Amino acid sequence: MRKYIFVTGGVVSSLGKGLTAASLALLLEKKGFSIAMLKLDPYLNVDPGTMNPFEHGEVYVTDDGMETDLDLGHYYRYTSAHLSRTSTATSGQIYETVIRKERQGDYLGKTVQVIPHITDEIKQRIVQAGEKEQTDVVLVEIGGTVGDIESLPFLEAIRQFCYEHSADTLKIHMTYVPHLEAAGEVKTKPTQHSVQTLRSIGIMPDLILCRCTSSLSEEIKAKISLFCHVPPQSVFDEIDVKTSIYEVPLMLHRQGVANRICELLSLPSKEVDLAEWERIIDRVRNPKATLTVGVVGKYLQHKDAYKSVFEALQHGAIEAGYHLEIRAIESDKSEEMGGCDGYLVPGGFGKRGWEGKIEAAKLCREQKIPYFGICLGMQVLVVEFARHVLGLENADSTEMNPTTTEPVISLLSEQQQVTDMGGTMRLGAYPCLLAEGSLAMRAYGSRSISERHRHRYEFNNKYKALAEKHGLLLSGHYEAENLCEIAEVQDHPWMVGVQFHPEFKSRPTEPHPLFRDFVKAMVSYAENR
Repeated sequence: MRKYIFVTGGVVSSLGKGLTAASLALLLEKKGFSIAMLKLDPYLNVDPGTMNPFEHGEVYVTDDGMETDLDLGHYYRYTSAHLSRTSTATSGQIYETVIRKERQGDYLGKTVQVIPHITDEIKQRIVQAGEKEQTDVVLVEIGGTVGDIESLPFLEAIRQFCYEHSADTLKIHMTYVPHLEAAGEVKTKPTQHSVQTLRSIGIMPDLILCRCTSSLSEEIKAKISLFCHVPPQSVFDEIDVKTSIYEVPLMLHRQGVANRICELLSLPSKEVDLAEWERIIDRVRNPKATLTVGVVGKYLQHKDAYKSVFEALQHGAIEAGYHLEIRAIESDKSEEMGGCDGYLVPGGFGKRGWEGKIEAAKLCREQKIPYFGICLGMQVLVVEFARHVLGLENADSTEMNPTTTEPVISLLSEQQQVTDMGGTMRLGAYPCLLAEGSLAMRAYGSRSISERHRHRYEFNNKYKALAEKHGLLLSGHYEAENLCEIAEVQDHPWMVGVQFHPEFKSRPTEPHPLFRDFVKAMVSYAENR
């Protein structure tokens, strides 16, 4: 019988439920179980695709083109769980589905209510997450904080689900246990209140994870056990990590959390081999030297706006054995550029900071500094090359300048040779064929690849012959639509732009080839500087 684990959070937001859920899934995978992941988000947006990165952080994209919460990036980096549109559900999606069914007459004239119609739809999504991949365990993370009004339908659905499948469900509650400097002691009252709120809804946690700054004493754990009605052996601490977020599964493993989960769910337990993750932490703690990469973007005030990019950079650095210092450079402050071993321009939308990004590409091209452009960053590379190498002074993207006379980047509908596709967003995985002898081909070691996209504007093939004649190699193509996917400056050690988002497919145990080679290029630049 399939097992279901529910992870809720209390006291404060941003406890790290996503990292914790991913770490627990990793440990269960190491014990031999197949895992499906599901993130339930209480907000009314249908998905985060239209949400400002300053407010929500990055938008993670699955192979099947679903725009999702950034926690799915954690799931991918820690586990081998297959992620798709069945791995996420928002209040907006749930209500949209129920209202559509009501309009179609599916409820046979009944009064449509939160209970049972909304809760039934939520329960159906939980079941579907496991059925699609036929997994042993479904791990469900509920966004938000217990006590939020937005979360109540999800929590009620979980209460019902656990009542209906009592022998096959486990409820994990993650809380915050603060240490008050003024009092000089740890306070358990916030955790008690959080669990009390959860119990008032009808959910009795089976296991409590306590986020804290240092290990909790047995006395404190016993107090939490007594007041929260949870056995002492089911209370664990989750300490702020000192070196890397990739320490979290090791920390949980040392405390026997996965063993306790298996015990409570009557699952067979076996020894876990985390040697690979131990090696990662050892490399992080003992680097050869330090590299500095400048990330030139416009959402840098929010630490999660480029979460997957930052993690993928770290994966490349871990592989190379280097400590990586990421210098955030606001793209409208080009005077802050300089002194880095490489520069990365990530994806984004809108005109703000556009010219600053072009200055970054110009600096890298002229001074032979490694450059990596992702999505918009590739378009920056192309426009800079067109202006300063091809001599097209008015070269631009029609996103930034709709009236430009040299639209080297534009919507497909604006390009004369393509008239039947319009300017809709390209989302999800697309195949790409690489050119022999290119930097991209060298990185991937294969001519055929598949990568995930999230963009509207494309390279204008009208400029292809001119660009390649002057040293811009268009080294990757989506052949079905004759679209450029990768551009490389040929008389440069490593200057590559990609139209897709490779950061979505990078893991600490398996760095993405392009990030790996970008870091290698930075190492070479630093050594020769």
